[in-house]
Amino acid sequence: MSFRFKAIAAGALSLATVATGGLAQAADLPVKAAKKAADLPFFLVIDDRVTFSYIFNASQPGAFTNTNGVINAKTTKQVYSFTHFDAWTYGTNFFTISMFKSDHNDPAGPCTATGVVVSPAAGFAATPTSCAGATEIYGLFRSTFGWNEIFNTKAFTQGPLHNISFEIGMDANTENRYFGAAKRDVVAGLQFAFDLPYKGYFNVAPLVYWEFANHNSFSQCGAGWSAPCIADGNTSFKPTWAIETNYYMDLGFLPQNMQYFSISGRAAWYGKKGTDTEPLPASVANGVYPTKVEFNSEPIRLTLDASKAVWGEKYSHFVDVWVAYRYWQNKFGLDHNNAVACTTLAGGARVSTGSCTESSLYSGVTVKF
Repeated sequence: MSFRFKAIAAGALSLATVATGGLAQAADLPVKAAKKAADLPFFLVIDDRVTFSYIFNASQPGAFTNTNGVINAKTTKQVYSFTHFDAWTYGTNFFTISMFKSDHNDPAGPCTATGVVVSPAAGFAATPTSCAGATEIYGLFRSTFGWNEIFNTKAFTQGPLHNISFEIGMDANTENRYFGAAKRDVVAGLQFAFDLPYKGYFNVAPLVYWEFANHNSFSQCGAGWSAPCIADGNTSFKPTWAIETNYYMDLGFLPQNMQYFSISGRAAWYGKKGTDTEPLPASVANGVYPTKVEFNSEPIRLTLDASKAVWGEKYSHFVDVWVAYRYWQNKFGLDHNNAVACTTLAGGARVSTGSCTESSLYSGVTVKF
């Protein structure tokens, strides 16, 4: 969203200042009669929202069933989210935290597989059990610092280019699955913000991405699952590149009585970051594979501004109903065709389970407060 709201507020203030000064000079009034324009507030926009959404065909690395050669790696996920956005004097801040609740095909610990507890201490004996669905908490924030605002200039607004900004951020998650994943990463780089028609924007951010901490109990020494192993199961990946993009546009070309719709979307690429259990070296014999480029996207989301449609312009975007398509390949950088977490033996050959690629309908309701 960059500085759209700031530009509107700043433009209105500039016009008011010019009008006041011009009238004072025309009437030859004393200088003291011209009132000083009020300073812009530190926060120009504060927007908080809660969302309930549903992913119809999600997937989770390592979570699948194999019944007589029929592999099923699909799980539904309910998602409960809180999102905060603000535009401030020098940039923007975006923060979201979500809880993902899976169905039984993506089990919570202590189940090691769908419907099964396997104990390495008991000779890997499989004990059938009814497993609750896993829960994951995921948080993300991104902050920008606009060059136009920092340097008090308009030099970085040229044609469709709205602004260039410094961008920083962090992601973190924790899961109650058997392998106890807990990811931590930081990003830093630039954001290029472009204007689109009908109050739209397109942002692209080339970044440095460093997943400096992760945990995976399967790679922990003493767990009995892998050799070589890591003493505490904590991995630390190599810094790599990332590109994050997002866009938004009202469908302003529709007839006036249908202008309740907008489209938006995002796409992000994260480069190779070492092996899937970095710093362990790649070794196919030991089940350690190089990571792959991760692609995480929601190419299109269609949103209905339900509150505007029912109660009018004053209540625009208080209640949004939306539907989207979600695609995620090489989840968390895992090679979806080779990594141990993404494959299984079937018919004497190792095949992909589909658990590291997600292709799903995604829908929800968002309420502003």
